[in-house]
Order: sequence, then C-alpha cells, then structure tokens
Amino acid sequence: MSIESGLPAGFNPNAYDAIIVGAGFAGAVCARRLAEAVNYKVCVLERRDHIAGNAYDYYDEAGILVHKYGPHIYHTTDDRVDTFLSRFTDWTPYQHKVLANVHGTLMPVPFNHASLKLAFGDEEGERLYQKLVGTFGQDKKVPIMELRKKNDPDLERVADYVYENVFLHYTMKQWGKTPDQIDPAVMGRVPVFVGNDDRYFPQAPHQGMPAESYTKLFERMLGHDLIDVFLDVDARDVFDITDTKLSVCGKSYGGEVIYTGALDELFDFDLGALPYRTVDMVFETLDEDQFQPVGTVNYTVSENFTRITEFKNMTGQVVPGKTTIMREYSRTYLPGVGETPYYVINEPENLELYRRYRDRVAGLLNFHVVGRLAEYRYYDMDGVTASALDLSDELISQH
Repeated sequence: MSIESGLPAGFNPNAYDAIIVGAGFAGAVCARRLAEAVNYKVCVLERRDHIAGNAYDYYDEAGILVHKYGPHIYHTTDDRVDTFLSRFTDWTPYQHKVLANVHGTLMPVPFNHASLKLAFGDEEGERLYQKLVGTFGQDKKVPIMELRKKNDPDLERVADYVYENVFLHYTMKQWGKTPDQIDPAVMGRVPVFVGNDDRYFPQAPHQGMPAESYTKLFERMLGHDLIDVFLDVDARDVFDITDTKLSVCGKSYGGEVIYTGALDELFDFDLGALPYRTVDMVFETLDEDQFQPVGTVNYTVSENFTRITEFKNMTGQVVPGKTTIMREYSRTYLPGVGETPYYVINEPENLELYRRYRDRVAGLLNFHVVGRLAEYRYYDMDGVTASALDLSDELISQH
C-alpha cells in the first residue's frame, strides 16, 4: 500500500482496474478483496486526511485513544464478517454496557431486573419483576407494547416508566422531535429485558475492541501491494458522470468504480439534499482515573446532550490520573458545509429522493454503490462489512 496526499501530476485512472471512493469499512473491504482475489490494481480516493472513515481513532494529547467520530463498539453475529476482520487485528475482550442517568440514578439499559429495583425500590421492583417473569418467562426481551396489551395495571406502570424515563425525552433530543411526532410503532418496540443480563449486545457472539486501534486495523487491511490510497481527494473534483458514461480526471474510465459516499453530494444536491441528523462531539480530558462506571451513559431525562462516552472504559487502556470523555449533542445536519452526516432520517419522502439519485447511476454498469451513505441506510460496522463482502463477491464472480 502507498498513501499519498492528493493525486500526483499526470495521474492516469486507467492504470487501475478499480477506483474506490472512500477508505472506510465499505471501501477498504472491497479494495482488499479485489486486490487479493483477482489481482486488481486498486485506487482508493479519500476526501479526508486519514483512512478508516468514521472508525478512525487516534491518541489525544493526554495519550488516550479516542474515537474521533463517536464510539465504535465491534459486535456481530456474522461469522464471515468476524473471520474477515480478524485477519487484520486481534481483539481485546469487551462487553458493551450502557447505563441511563434517570434523575441522577444510573440504571441498566435495556431496562432489566436491576433497573426495576432501582426505579421502584427493592421490594416493589422485585414484585413487578416476578409478575413479568410469570407473564413472559425469564431471559426474554419484551417490547413495552406487549406489556400494555396485557391490560394489567402493574405491567402498564412498568411500560409507562420506561417510555417516559428511558425513551421519550432521549428520542426527542436524538431526533429533534416533539412527543406527537414520535411514531407510536417505534415507541412500542422499546424493550424490557426480563432477566439480569446487562450487556447491550447480548446476542452477539463476537464482541470486542481492536487490540491496537481501528486505524491499525485499516492500515493492515489496505496494506497490499496492489492498493494505492490518495487522501484529500474529493470525488466531485475528479468524476464527471452522465447517464451512460463516467470520466475520471477528464479521461473515459471503463474499470470498476465503487462509490461509498453520499449520492446527493456527488451531484451537488441538484435534486435536493438528503436529510440526516448529525452530532457535535465535545471532548474533555479530566484529571481523574475514571469518570463513570461504564463506557456509555445515556442522559435520558436531563441535559441537552444525549450521552457521555468514556473511552478508557471501552479500550481497557491504562493511563493513571487522566481520562477523556466525550459528550454528544444531536442536531440537524447542514449539507454542503463539511459536516458529517450520521443518522439517516428514514421517511418515505427521503427514500424516494434517494431513489431518484440512485436512478441517475443505474445506467452505469461499472458504477457500484455500497455503504451507509451510498445506500442511505443505517449500518453498524458489521453490516457495512457484510454488504461490502457481498458486492466484492459479485464483482469477483464476474472476473
């Protein structure tokens, strides 16, 4: 792998069998697979000044490994994804746990046995828990809509508490909605866990954090002799797209193009901007060993930020007397000004606008879209990886 800033003078796109836009999970997975499976010479164009996409991490001034674009917790049920990514990193064991700060009391999320006792007191919480066990069985995840359907005042009381104190105000902050704008169907899916397991991803057999860093993982994934990476290159400056033809740097290009960026940006928002929520992340280094007991604490009923992440609690890094935390402030994404779009707003009119952009490239047989932005959908890291593995399978089979 070579990494350069900017394209060199006389850059010839046709020296490459594939051009990939984006050096995050989607782009890096495709680059590696095409290089090693079919010996493609691969060019990766990355708009930022670093690889690894939103998973990029680095050591701050206190020497603490932090995630620049928010916490990334690796977890998957997909054995193929785990096998592929594990080629490029060892994993530090980590089971993600989340607490909700409810009026100053920290209780596990999803709401469980311990949460009930914290919310209602030991005796009453235990009584309510035993009613949940008798109704639904133990170690079951039950949506609060199911609690309401039983027409039992005790179960409705639990549902009301979870809705009001865990879901409603947090969702309003996260998505910028008022209570009447929140879909009741979404509200009904909020779970209560009838059991003691306080892990956030209890069903994922593969969990952990990269033993060194996500950035090191990407360095190894892109570390192939047939892969060249060019940073600080915006695809909009080098691509010229019509319905049936694609040019790169003014030259007709017939190799494979894999695009992982936002389609509306590629076309300068000429049909309108796809809406997202973004997050302002405020980092703070504190002169103490530990700020909070777990990696993530959600502030569900108070504060104007949504959550606080403490990175040492996730990575297991030991830095005596220092810790770095990050507060997240959710707001509307402003297109075209360099902000990071994080969360798709999955509403019919937005999906229709995305379809119109997608149709713009449907006639380009060598143009493929993959990833969170290019597909306009929310993905965890394993989902992006799986989608990229599927696309690269398709391209490899056609070789």
